[in-house]
Amino acid sequence: MVFVKEESEPEPWEIKHEEPGGLMKVKEERQELNEVEEKHQCQKDHDDNGEKSVSCSIQITEVQRPFSCSQCGKSFNHKRSLMKHMRIHSGEKPFSCSQCGNTFTSNVNLKNHMLIHAGIKPFTCSQCGKGFTQKRQLKDHLVTHTSEKPFSCSQCGSTFTRKTNLKKHMVIHTGIKSFTCSQCGKSFAQKGHLKDHLVTHSSEKPFTCSQCGKSFTRKGYLKTHMLMHAGIKPFTCSQCGKHFTQNRQLKDHLVIHNSEKPFSCLQCRKSFTRKTNLKKHMVIHTGIKSFTCSQCGRRFAQKGHLKDHLVTHSSEKPFVCSQCGKSFTRKGYLETHMLIHAGIKPFTCSQCGKSFVCKRILKKHMSSHAGMKPFICSQYE
Repeated sequence: MVFVKEESEPEPWEIKHEEPGGLMKVKEERQELNEVEEKHQCQKDHDDNGEKSVSCSIQITEVQRPFSCSQCGKSFNHKRSLMKHMRIHSGEKPFSCSQCGNTFTSNVNLKNHMLIHAGIKPFTCSQCGKGFTQKRQLKDHLVTHTSEKPFSCSQCGSTFTRKTNLKKHMVIHTGIKSFTCSQCGKSFAQKGHLKDHLVTHSSEKPFTCSQCGKSFTRKGYLKTHMLMHAGIKPFTCSQCGKHFTQNRQLKDHLVIHNSEKPFSCLQCRKSFTRKTNLKKHMVIHTGIKSFTCSQCGRRFAQKGHLKDHLVTHSSEKPFVCSQCGKSFTRKGYLETHMLIHAGIKPFTCSQCGKSFVCKRILKKHMSSHAGMKPFICSQYE
C-alpha cells in the first residue's frame, strides 16, 4: 500500500493508533521508518545549510539500537532480536529436533542442526579435508592450522585465536564462578569447564565409535577419534616429521625435542616437561595405588603403568609393521619403530653427535660417555 506524504506527516505511533480496521499492520519496531525520516531530515539540513547539522548526527546515534537487555546491557535494532537474545538468560529452547530431541533457542539454529542428520556438510577444509555443516564452524576450525593468536589477555598474557575465547577467559580473572556442580559443590568460571567436570561423576560414555566400538564421554572426543580411522593427521612435527590428529598432541610431542623440564617434584627433585605429568607423578609419593591388575592382583599408582603391565600377561602383539612384519604390543612402540624405516633419528648425542630414534636409547648411550657400568657380574669382580 502506498502512502502519500502530506504537509504534516503523522508520527509512527499516531499511524499505529489511528489506522481504522487494520488498513496496514505496523511493526512494533520503527527502526526502518525512523532511519528514512532521519535521512530525509539530514538531507534537508544539508541542502539548507550546506553541511550536516550536529543535531542530525546525534539523532541518528540515539535511535541506532533502542532495545537493550536488562541483564547484560547488550543492545539490538529490533525488539524481536532482543526477545531471541533473552532466551539465553532464561534458558528457554522452544525449537526441538524431531530426530534426536536436541533443543535450540531459534529456528535458524534448528535448521542448521538438521543438516547433521541429513549428512550435508557443504563447507570443507582445504588443508585436512574435514567437512562442516556451517561456514562459521569451518572458520573456527581453520585457526587450528595456524599458530597465529592475535587476541591477548592484558592480565596474564595468554593468547587466543578468537575474541570470544578471550572474553570467556577474562571471567577467570574476575574470580566469579557462576557454574556449580550439583553433586560435589565445586564451582567453575565457565560452563564448558563444568561440563568437563561432570563426566568425572559418571561412568557413562554415550558416544560410541561405529568402527572400533570405543566409547567417549563427549561428542567432541568421538569426532577427534574418528580422524584416526580416516587417517587424517594434519599436524606435523617440524623436527622429526611425525604426524598427529590434534594440535594438542603435537604440542605434547614437541617437548621431547626440548631438554627443558620446568616442573620439579619437591620430594624427589624429579623434573617434568608438563605440569600434568608432575601431578600424575605426585600420586606415587602418596602411596595410593588405585589401579589393580585383574590377573595377578598387582597394584599401580597410575593407569598408564597398569596398561604397560597388562601386556606381560599376553603374548598378543596386534601392532604390525607393514614394511618388515615386526609386531609390537603397543601402538607407540610401532610408531617409534617406523622411524627406523624412515631414517629419522631426532635424538642426538651432544658429545659425539651420534643420533638415535628414541630418547631411551640416547640415555643408554650417554652412560658410555660418563664411564658408567651399572651391570656387574656377581662371579667375577
